Amino acid sequence: MRLKYFAISLLLVGLLASCGTSRSLKRENKQVATSIKSLSPEEQRRYDYYFLEAIRMKAQNEYDAAFDLLQHCLRIDPNASSALYEISQYYLYLKMASQGQVALEAAVANEPDNYWYAQALANLYQQQGEREKTIVLLEDMVTRFPDRRESLFALIDLYGLTGNSEKVISTLDRVEALLGKSEQLSMEKFRIYLQMQETEKAFDEIEGLVDEYPMEYRYQVLLGDLYMQNNKTEDAYNTYQKVLQAEPDNAMAILSLAGYYEQTLQPELYKEQIDKLLMQKQVPAETKLNVMRELIIQNEQAKGDSTQIINLFEEIIALDTEDDQIPMLYAQYLWSKNSYQASIPVLEQILRIDPTNKAAGLMLLRVALQNNDYALVKKVCESGINATPDALDFYFYLALAYNQEERYEEALATCTKALEYVTGETSKELISDFYSIMGDLNHSLKRVNEAFTAYDSSIACNPNNIGALNNYAYYLSVERKELDKAEEMSYRTVKAEPNNATFLDTYAWILFEKGNYTEARIYIDDAMKNGGGESDVVVEHCGDIYYMVGDVEGALNYWKQSLDMGNSSKTLKEKIRKKKYIAE
Repeated sequence: MRLKYFAISLLLVGLLASCGTSRSLKRENKQVATSIKSLSPEEQRRYDYYFLEAIRMKAQNEYDAAFDLLQHCLRIDPNASSALYEISQYYLYLKMASQGQVALEAAVANEPDNYWYAQALANLYQQQGEREKTIVLLEDMVTRFPDRRESLFALIDLYGLTGNSEKVISTLDRVEALLGKSEQLSMEKFRIYLQMQETEKAFDEIEGLVDEYPMEYRYQVLLGDLYMQNNKTEDAYNTYQKVLQAEPDNAMAILSLAGYYEQTLQPELYKEQIDKLLMQKQVPAETKLNVMRELIIQNEQAKGDSTQIINLFEEIIALDTEDDQIPMLYAQYLWSKNSYQASIPVLEQILRIDPTNKAAGLMLLRVALQNNDYALVKKVCESGINATPDALDFYFYLALAYNQEERYEEALATCTKALEYVTGETSKELISDFYSIMGDLNHSLKRVNEAFTAYDSSIACNPNNIGALNNYAYYLSVERKELDKAEEMSYRTVKAEPNNATFLDTYAWILFEKGNYTEARIYIDDAMKNGGGESDVVVEHCGDIYYMVGDVEGALNYWKQSLDMGNSSKTLKEKIRKKKYIAE
């Protein structure tokens, strides 16, 4: 009966373009010669034509046609492995596993020297959970394809899953015969022997590794560590001492011997070994890092004195002034203890060693900002920009530092330069913040139109940038422009932070400019309750709004209070003198 199916998913492309297909094409001439010896020359040509046409149809996603052509190939030669393999893939995709398996088994039986057919069948058996069949096939593949090591590794996994430890060992031996002795193989055999409770054989395996590579001291240290893990402490100690006699500065052996002393409750000797390890300049920084991390954990668990760890760090970094890894861990440790000030010289040392260490630069920058130390902020940011010109955080805070010093043009140039390094990966929020600063700077430089353009760009990048929304809204109200737009933006800031005195003042002032004096008073009162009374500008606004709602006495009190706070506005003095509101 003819099998016909329609609208096969395009997912067939990935599945059917398998390695077996391409390789069967490459070997097609050989396959035809071996699988259909009984074919006449004419039949051979017909088979070749229809098979290649089937492959072409499959490449064009014409799966129905390809399937029909493969069936036609099998009518010409029912034992053709190439057609059997190809048609098996269709059956498997269509969830017709039994038909696919029969076809694939026939392909392997008819062409047993084709590795890819056998590998496909082994994968199928494994997917179906037929472990015994998989093992038999893989064992046969090991014999037929001695250069293909994948079959051996697959057997190791299968024998492990079936709990056949002896077979795992024997297969590992076969791999070792091919590849030679290695740490990975010996460790795996060691593990299996321990599972089998054959302890002597387990240690014989590692000892054999040591004998094979007598000058590889790490194998001897590894053997000592395994002795320790299995409570053979005397053997472990002797092994470590043997290594240290040959190589006194061997970091692995020193560290392992320290572990021996710790496990055998000899704290003084343990500390002696640790100090010896940490004070050797030739010991790799990675080893020292691991030791220090372990000491920190031990100290924390014992609720020990942190000054012991700090003193140890100080000794280590005084010994080695070229590596920044230990100082970086030291700085992080100090931060964990809230010792931010103490971390400053450590972070500065790191940046002297490696100016491109962005993490250290940002840590130092954070401390400088906490201290309001804008001189240090500038120093860190300028160095950071020189070392890592694409690190936008440094531009951002340098612009803020320049703004603090009223160096507006330099701050603006810094922002403009930063935007040259923006990529598709750059945070939209950060880009928005740059444009927001540029809006503030342009306004300070009396470039009102440029300021509003920058704010528009800021809000386009991040519609929820409440700082940009507030400043944009306030400056629009000062210019008495687009007050509806200003009110809408300002209201969003008040909704986001209803207790922010600055945002409340902005919203109240916009309402004032629009003539909504009663509502403006509600919001200016909220601003005053939330700390607005500390700003002479907010207090003056409060007086203006009170005047417009008819409370002249209250207005005068607030105007005088603003004047006493240092407000030097000539208009404010006129308001007080004339006892009436005067617009700017």
